[in-house]
Amino acid sequence: MTCFSSKPTNQIRCYRPVCTTGGPEVRESPWTLPPHSRSQKASAHRVTPSCWRRQGAPRHGQPLLNEVQLKGRDLLTLKDFTGEEIKYMLWLSADLKFRIKQKGEYLPLLQGKSLGMIFEKRSTRTRLSTETGFALLGGHPCFLTTQDIHLGVNESLMDTARVLSSMTDAVLARVFNHSDLDILAKEASIPIVNGLSDMYHPIQILADYLTLQEHYGSLKGLTLSWIGDGNNILHSIMMSAAKFGMHLQVATPKGYEPDPSVTKLAEQYAKENCTKLSLMNDPLEAAQGANVLITDTWISMGQEEEKKMRLKAFQGYQITMKTAKVAASDWTFLHCLPRKAEEVNDEVFYSPRSLVFPEAENRKWTIMAVMVSLLTDYSPELQKPKF
Repeated sequence: MTCFSSKPTNQIRCYRPVCTTGGPEVRESPWTLPPHSRSQKASAHRVTPSCWRRQGAPRHGQPLLNEVQLKGRDLLTLKDFTGEEIKYMLWLSADLKFRIKQKGEYLPLLQGKSLGMIFEKRSTRTRLSTETGFALLGGHPCFLTTQDIHLGVNESLMDTARVLSSMTDAVLARVFNHSDLDILAKEASIPIVNGLSDMYHPIQILADYLTLQEHYGSLKGLTLSWIGDGNNILHSIMMSAAKFGMHLQVATPKGYEPDPSVTKLAEQYAKENCTKLSLMNDPLEAAQGANVLITDTWISMGQEEEKKMRLKAFQGYQITMKTAKVAASDWTFLHCLPRKAEEVNDEVFYSPRSLVFPEAENRKWTIMAVMVSLLTDYSPELQKPKF
């Protein structure tokens, strides 16, 4: 494989995988769980086979096939999940969307369950998608702001986790520091879901992938181009794209590269899955031949004091039709929102190639799927999509 760049080698990093075809095929086992899921929390939520259900118990889907078991797990980062497990969540998302939106079915899969929502950072899509989605499935979401709860300030994270575990069935937390999520997950006896942290935003990426699967019909072989900040969104893409067979070309200004630990692991994933990972500083080179152009805010919450410096550093990184001209003929555009004009101009953002609003809607269906997979025995009825 070759790198799309004319830059000197010290300005571009490209990981070229070496794929072997002579030996036996190695596949990830769906039974191989990350270390965190081997905790007592996960074992306490083992799935009950359908044949053990009490007679007459309601079931709104097919019996669980035990191919993938996510019940009782935490969702803190996609690096904790295999490709098959992530695909399962997307399959479940498509299933719920079809049965509820297209067929008009009522599926009270979360009836009698409650969700604690802790938000240190404001949100439109994460809050709205979670509250409406959880309620649509018959559950009760409870929203807590920084005015209601002070993580690690008025009460320790350990105590907060134990109290929430006694009153709710799961917690979605949107926090500044990812380490807070690690503590919550360690101390809680219920699933903890990352609604955004400084390191990762996994539920956003699930929505992105569902949107791309709906548009292209398959994710395998797509080339993603990230142009912008090396932030939490990019980190989550790097932790998952290769697991679908997608290539990733990243352009960030100097000094705004992704976290080195994330890059190292992403290179490992690229090698294991025979995909290409390229890191560079030239936006047009990163867009070369890409199927999907992606960007995000240049100034995240908590970085307001860096605005002037960041705007200067990101000059030339706006996605325009000039960027799109070097992309693949079937290019599309993604942005997790909210969007600023300096990140992408109106011509691209409001073009027929822009998938940002279907992407935003899919936040709802994917978070519903996450909650159903972590809290119930439900299995999809819809035929498994091609990934």
